[in-house]
Amino acid sequence: MSAPPAQDAALAAPSSRFERAPRHLLDLALQGGGAHGAFTWGVLDRLLEDERIGLSGISGTSAGAMNAVVLASGLAKGGRGAARDALRAFWADVAKSARRAGPFDRGLFGAFLGSPFAAWTMIGQYYDIAGRMLSPYQFNPMNYNPLRELVGRIVDFDAVRASVQPRLFIAATQVSTGRLRVFRNEEISLDAVMASSCLPTLFQAVEIDGEAYWDGGYMGNPSLFPLINETTADDLLLVQINPSRRDGVPTDAAAILDRVDEITFQGSLIKELRTVAMLQRLIRQQVPACSEAMFAQIARLRVHRLDGGEQLAPLGHDSKTNTDWGFLLELRAIGYAQADQWLGRHYGDLGRRSSFDPQVEFPET
Repeated sequence: MSAPPAQDAALAAPSSRFERAPRHLLDLALQGGGAHGAFTWGVLDRLLEDERIGLSGISGTSAGAMNAVVLASGLAKGGRGAARDALRAFWADVAKSARRAGPFDRGLFGAFLGSPFAAWTMIGQYYDIAGRMLSPYQFNPMNYNPLRELVGRIVDFDAVRASVQPRLFIAATQVSTGRLRVFRNEEISLDAVMASSCLPTLFQAVEIDGEAYWDGGYMGNPSLFPLINETTADDLLLVQINPSRRDGVPTDAAAILDRVDEITFQGSLIKELRTVAMLQRLIRQQVPACSEAMFAQIARLRVHRLDGGEQLAPLGHDSKTNTDWGFLLELRAIGYAQADQWLGRHYGDLGRRSSFDPQVEFPET
């Protein structure tokens, strides 16, 4: 993929029309994946454009969490048009801030967006070596987070906490127990979003109410059950940006470590999808225990997936840290086109049937 120079005209915000009551409510599960989160921006942009669809809940981790809070802040302040504007402003600011930064800060910017080993450049090698030999408490003693100021500037967290819909679920991993912690609207803060994105080899753990947290991807990338249990939608769309499969065995150090990273952060999602599929199978078989009210929502659940991994995988591991505005715009365009195609193929499935079967994609072996 080429990365054309940034154009000021590309920053023009989309116009919004009057908003109708949606015909279908949809839950969204947004994966983390570094700069590839700009693909998810494109998906969200297309969904927001379609007034037939309303968003009941959003679960997000890392870059998915950032997309989620930016969207929710925009919706709370001005509806669909404002949400689309906010998403564009966020990703444009990512590109601008990284471009203005020096080599050291630019490397941290890329590493913060992606995996600690994704940028196999000179500065990327520095972070790789530093992450192996020194802790972030040593080589990053000031705990500099390049996206902290940016997210704080774009997102109105008071508006997010006060909003009723969509319900937000931001995942982080509790360091002391290794358990998943899910932050909901009324609890969501800048610290919660930073915790969801905190790679422990590069950044000091984020402390919230006396507890330390690391990246949510270890335990939920993203977490699905809060959407199932706590929203009114019966259609759940997983926006997957990490590939489920890569052909061939990686042989260089960066590719090996990146694939290990992908497998690690995909594991919790696969387990949750398999659990949902198993419960639905038991319900269909009318197992007595599954007739209880607590299973009713799982029985009604319709699962869908918009998979960007197949198109994003060929871009290479270092693309997860590429914050060039032209590249981010290309990712956004791919996500928008994929969402448009998905709507064309599967809009008729909403409210009727699942269009994705986790048992087929992730069979037990």
